[in-house]
Amino acid sequence: MLQRYREQSRFSDPGRFGELLDELPTDVPGLMAVVRNLVVHYRASGIAFDGGRLAEIDSRWVARMLELDQGRFPLPLREPRPVEQRVLGCCRDFTLLTIAALRRRGVPARSRVGFSPYFAEDWNYDHVVAEYWNGTRWVLADAQLEPGDYPFNTADLPQFITAAQAWTAHRRGLIDADRYGVDPALPFHGHQFLLDSVLLEVAHRHGDEALLWDQWGAITDRTADELAELLLAADRGDASAERGLAKRYETDPSLRLAKRVHCMSPSGFDGWVSI
Repeated sequence: MLQRYREQSRFSDPGRFGELLDELPTDVPGLMAVVRNLVVHYRASGIAFDGGRLAEIDSRWVARMLELDQGRFPLPLREPRPVEQRVLGCCRDFTLLTIAALRRRGVPARSRVGFSPYFAEDWNYDHVVAEYWNGTRWVLADAQLEPGDYPFNTADLPQFITAAQAWTAHRRGLIDADRYGVDPALPFHGHQFLLDSVLLEVAHRHGDEALLWDQWGAITDRTADELAELLLAADRGDASAERGLAKRYETDPSLRLAKRVHCMSPSGFDGWVSI
């Protein structure tokens, strides 16, 4: 099962920019530092972006992100970029660049979709982090975070709530689903948001690392229950659950991200996009 996580997806494939990734640090903290040099968060940076710059958040592919970067800075990725001129993105993009670099050197890596309990005390922001195999276990790493700003190892997270964990806890009445979402000031939270997050987690686990605002398919509460159960079992090391989840994603057209998505972007774009 590890082999498939060594392979680039259609989203993480760096294309003609692959050699740029070969020059990155081999240690995960060093790699994540370079990733932060390439991406600036479209909301969390405190910088206002609009127009064509804001449209960069819809760059689904690592190859496109690197193309944007190299168009501004035809330099090695280690060379400093001014914050305001980095490629605009979000947690998903920090993560995708990280796993692309890890896969490039043959390290099994995947994207995990869920919620961060470490950004606020009373709100769990939707979040995406990287997970890589260190030879012994799967390790969670958050490339978006500046290590000195948090009292834990950002390259070996002690806490992260996967979409499957959040959905399961919600269904058992253990959490308030309305405290899980994009932002307390926005209407994207609650039962439906958790439901959609389970589908997104399944897709990301199988190499379809879609944007957080890409939509396709539709699942019921019962289907989300079944998918979450398989995800949790697979995370515990159950190989049969891992295989069953992969087969279901591959064969169920209501789950599988195929050739196009409906993108409802914070950039203002709302329409169908071919991927």
